[in-house]
Amino acid sequence: MSDFLATAEKKVLVEIVKLAQKRGMKGSRGDWKQFLASYDNKFGASLSDPGKRSTDVLTAFVRSFENPEDLQLFAKVVQCSFNRQGVEHFLKNSAANESKEQKLVRVTLEHPQYPVDYSFRSHNQDWLVTKLEKKMKQMMSNEILAVDCEMVLCNDGSEALVRVCVVDRNLEVKLDELVNPGKEVADYRTEITGVAASELVGVTCTLADIQKSFKKLLSDGTILVGHSLCNDLQALKIDHIMVIDTAYLFRYADAPIYRKPSLNNLCQIVLGYELRKKGSPHNCLDDACAAMKLVLAKVEREVGDTIPSVQGDVPKIDTGKLLLHMIPRTVPRQELNKAISGNFTLQVNKPSVKAKRDIFSAYAIFANEQEAQLAYDKLKGTQEKDSNGLPQKLVEFKVSTGVTSQFYVRKMAHSGFLDQISSKRAVEVEENTCANKKQKTGQTIEDETMSGIDHCCDHLKEIEKLKQEQEKLMKQCSEQLKDIEGLKQEIKNREYEISMLKSQVPEGQEKMLHKK
Repeated sequence: MSDFLATAEKKVLVEIVKLAQKRGMKGSRGDWKQFLASYDNKFGASLSDPGKRSTDVLTAFVRSFENPEDLQLFAKVVQCSFNRQGVEHFLKNSAANESKEQKLVRVTLEHPQYPVDYSFRSHNQDWLVTKLEKKMKQMMSNEILAVDCEMVLCNDGSEALVRVCVVDRNLEVKLDELVNPGKEVADYRTEITGVAASELVGVTCTLADIQKSFKKLLSDGTILVGHSLCNDLQALKIDHIMVIDTAYLFRYADAPIYRKPSLNNLCQIVLGYELRKKGSPHNCLDDACAAMKLVLAKVEREVGDTIPSVQGDVPKIDTGKLLLHMIPRTVPRQELNKAISGNFTLQVNKPSVKAKRDIFSAYAIFANEQEAQLAYDKLKGTQEKDSNGLPQKLVEFKVSTGVTSQFYVRKMAHSGFLDQISSKRAVEVEENTCANKKQKTGQTIEDETMSGIDHCCDHLKEIEKLKQEQEKLMKQCSEQLKDIEGLKQEIKNREYEISMLKSQVPEGQEKMLHKK
């Protein structure tokens, strides 16, 4: 551990801690917040942003990990950072000769999410790590290929590659293969992947065969393009430094940088066409072509980085959901209904390719956003925000076996979004109320008006009472502060009198007094 920690800068240590946070990793002193609570008596976990912590604190947390696999991953983050810095340094120093394609590589490498998304466990034996030699031909290559993959869910909880497509700059197909997962499949996700079990009968192509094909395609510094490309590389088990991630090239004008636009939204906004109808399965080849078209739009048409939000980008139905994530696999799925109050349907999600295999996530789907909000408010747990700024709570849950587990429950929209919905509905209610009032008699309206006035008067009286109590407390505090100041001054006077008395006692008598 000392080897890579000795060379790691604070920026890299922050990346390591953020990665550990995202993956729920724990050292000998627990996760990041548990570590802070025991390590720092002054701030504890209240100051949990790794970027605001000293290098000593970050290093101490990393040193709390002893699992060799965790340490190898951390070392990989450091190496990844060095590789990235090497490419950035070369491209910046060659700015005069930097092509538009190379600039997009640099934009991808400089994105704050890159270290988290692209820190693969590529030290494992079944990974292909492409070596980037420091040759002008490789570093200055403008060759680009776009890739997209589809994955199935296996019985062991992992995901396996089932189809891969690669196209070149001219959208000519370089690779389009169905792949034998090599494991027993639990869910083909045909509604998403577009691949049915019957299509894989007799398929002999393996992941190792695909890696051999990529080794040839990526020679001579070829740049690999994709949307959220880290997911595809994870499925392919390929670690390649020269990449362009189209999810990093664009950002919404009114959203955090970590909120990535979907490929379908980018096609609508930037390319002017709908990639797929809502609910339709993915088409691996279409997605690869779309990613290539987005890069060409940046290279050939110099499309800007900032894009407007798509109408309905946060689907209305999503506001009636709560996301349960970082759930340990030891928690029985059927028992999750006990962890949250209210009437909802539980939908267990497919495991993320970036997530650890010992965790999973699910949606609690309510009838509407009000019920979801009520269930969220009733949850007892630590209030936090995720990397997108969405509210979430860390809750504890005791399963039937007696084991206590922790997981996060997150809202599906920012409070502002929900407030807009609530305000809109409030206006609708008010309009409906006014319409109904027109149909009532004048006496009924007068009675309701007087009732409303009385209700307002009660509120005003209550507010006035609270103001008086507040003024009373402020007065008491002011008097106590005066008493404290008086005591302080009295102590100073006594100290002065003692010092004066000491100065008047002869030195010999003072020693005798001490002996007595």
